[in-house]
Amino acid sequence: MPARPLSDDSLQLIAAVQNALAEHLGADADVQERALFGSHAFMVNGKLCLAIKGDELLVRLPPPQHDLVAETPGLRALDPRGGMAGYFWVSPAAYATRAQWQHWIKAALAYNPQARATPRRGPTRQSHKP
Repeated sequence: MPARPLSDDSLQLIAAVQNALAEHLGADADVQERALFGSHAFMVNGKLCLAIKGDELLVRLPPPQHDLVAETPGLRALDPRGGMAGYFWVSPAAYATRAQWQHWIKAALAYNPQARATPRRGPTRQSHKP
């Protein structure tokens, strides 16, 4: 089944993130884009940094700051059970101004060098013993 087309809001947000990453990191940065968990994800240096889903922006922030950041209006945790500390969906109201937008982009990029990369899972191999 083919993927659903992206909404105009999503396409505009993807372009805005692409522009912000180019502005902050330069043209030679290691940025990869791919579909991930139903979103359009931006991997910076092999680590999930930002993503777009609908009209929301996903940011990856330091896990120790999770509880403090969770109090911010317009944010919701990626995993309400607490399994993904530091990952937040930012609603349009929380990135409506240029200052708010820049805050979330800069915060995610600032954490990226310290973030751990999750190894890609490949197909599992079964060992065959003769």
